[in-house]
Amino acid sequence: MIRSRTFAPHTWRQAVVVLVILVALVSVPVWAGDYWTRLLTGVAMWAGLALSWNVIGGYAGYISFGQVAFFGIGAYTTALLMQPARHWNFLLTLPVGAVIAGLLAVVVGWPALRLRGAYFAIATWALAEAIQQVVAALGFTGGTSGLQLPINASTSFFYYAMLVTAVLAYAVVYLLLERSRFGFRVKAVRDDERAAAAAGINATAVKIQAFTLSAVIPAVFGGINAYWITFINPPSVLAGDITDQMVVMTLIGGLGHAWGPVLGAAVLYLAGRQFLASFGNQTGYIAMVGALVALVVLFLPDGIVGLVPWTRRLRLVRQLLRRKDRDS
Repeated sequence: MIRSRTFAPHTWRQAVVVLVILVALVSVPVWAGDYWTRLLTGVAMWAGLALSWNVIGGYAGYISFGQVAFFGIGAYTTALLMQPARHWNFLLTLPVGAVIAGLLAVVVGWPALRLRGAYFAIATWALAEAIQQVVAALGFTGGTSGLQLPINASTSFFYYAMLVTAVLAYAVVYLLLERSRFGFRVKAVRDDERAAAAAGINATAVKIQAFTLSAVIPAVFGGINAYWITFINPPSVLAGDITDQMVVMTLIGGLGHAWGPVLGAAVLYLAGRQFLASFGNQTGYIAMVGALVALVVLFLPDGIVGLVPWTRRLRLVRQLLRRKDRDS
């Protein structure tokens, strides 16, 4: 006797919710004005940047303060290749920036990932500062004067570019780190590198691969952002506060969770824009972020995503499994 497969009511509800969200996002330029389209473009970009930090910080367990280096590399690659002397197509510049950022991550990650804790954080911070100084000193990058890019006045173009890139980035990260053996290896190395090595996992290769993935994502967003804002210089795409924003968004959204960064990015970016529109500066926003981080650390260790019921159940299951492993 063949039984017909049925779906639980909550499965249907989740499918409907996802479908409604997708339809709403795709149709934003139709029903939203230019202002909200630009705001949601920024949300999509910061969601992708926070995701990249979550890969190295949340899944791999390495605190990196140098993610902005890869964002800047992507931005300058697009800007340089789109100059009148070269006149590359915008879309072709993005994979070039991603490859350069990925190669740099491999070269830097080989020695740097042998460090832990504050030593790795300082090493990545030094990398970002060094790249900023080099870019400011070189002539072909425009130095401190920066580079001008061709102007594209289409708000919808950049919204869809950011949205599609963010969706693809989240899909790739989710499949690799939540639904594949690679994700289990990364988490095993994060939790206990010696035990992972004893189990036959090549810890060095796994860490470099995770670091490379976390570098490629911001490079692509950096290229899109450079074309969007039409002008870049070292402070605009290589400033340290860009990494700081990634870190805070990830912590508030949910460190180590697949969907935490997008929640943190949406809350903080929209709040920051609102503070700027209401008060003309972001002084109050900085105070709000500090208070919010303190509240999250004290009462929501899993971040905003911890408020979702199924994430609490998942956390309980993980705790039970870890306790069982310790007892055995």
